[in-house]
Amino acid sequence: MALTREQMAQRVARELEDGFYVNLGIGIPTLVANYVPDGIDVMLQSENGLLGMGQFPTEDEVDADMINAGKQTVTSRPGSAIFSSADSFAMIRGGHVDLTVLGAFEVDQNGNIASWMIPGKLIKGMGGAMDLVAGADNIICTMTHASKDGTSKLLEQCSLPLTGAGCINRVLTDLAYLEIENGSFVLKERAPGVSVEEIQEKTAGKLIVPDHVPEMTFE
Repeated sequence: MALTREQMAQRVARELEDGFYVNLGIGIPTLVANYVPDGIDVMLQSENGLLGMGQFPTEDEVDADMINAGKQTVTSRPGSAIFSSADSFAMIRGGHVDLTVLGAFEVDQNGNIASWMIPGKLIKGMGGAMDLVAGADNIICTMTHASKDGTSKLLEQCSLPLTGAGCINRVLTDLAYLEIENGSFVLKERAPGVSVEEIQEKTAGKLIVPDHVPEMTFE
């Protein structure tokens, strides 16, 4: 079966390393804050000017003035800092983020990403995604493998306006974990119960399948 949003966040959280500064984008990436592994210390950054996000608040912890870039209420952890969005983007543009996790509409086999607009549809603005993909070398993209009508989002070439070119190296979908190498998607792991054949069928870009593709496991 396809991964839930929570399972996707759990899988991404396994990529966190001790001492990392991590930017979590809007949507599924924000859930990663709830699954930071025990024994490691990471500082989660929100582009609106919070460094040191904690888990999502319980009802008793909600502070309407403490929000992330997606306007969700969040908590802060000991040692956190609050600063202007200008300082936040200076941190991003200066290459001081160790890992960026963000969503996308499309990713292609050359590491291009389209995530900020669909022509003809209302958009609020491009947000900080262009800065994030330009300022980070270590990016994980989270997305559904295909649209509701079954159309692949992992393409030979993106069809939507690009957010960044040649910048994505890892993709986690609701069906699989893949890495982008030499103009191809390389299948590394599959969701529990999801067959290699289904992943192949729903991947429009060039896909390399190793002899053994393990299933992800969740406690």
